[in-house]
Amino acid sequence: MAIVTLTKDNFQQEVMQATEPVLVDFWASWCGPCRMLSPIVDQLAEELGGKVKVGKVNVDDEQALAEQFRIMTIPTLMLFKGGQQVAASVGVKSKADLLDMVNSAL
Repeated sequence: MAIVTLTKDNFQQEVMQATEPVLVDFWASWCGPCRMLSPIVDQLAEELGGKVKVGKVNVDDEQALAEQFRIMTIPTLMLFKGGQQVAASVGVKSKADLLDMVNSAL
């Protein structure tokens, strides 16, 4: 499943009103750890397609969203289900750790 680029204009519809859980990656292009995590997020999107939606928020472009969710460190991944944040992970984590986080919410 394709990764959705999330903005203030589509976040409500794509994340908060989604029927499936949504994994949101808050990142920036200049962030080395974010670039390290990106291929793992891509793999998760591929493997979890149909069960979990995956989206990315560029914190430089979407500062209002970063502030709304109090993003202080990137990368930060948040898992939303039913319009509520149910889990979060800060920093680079292994694919197995992120799968555990997602599966715990399914």
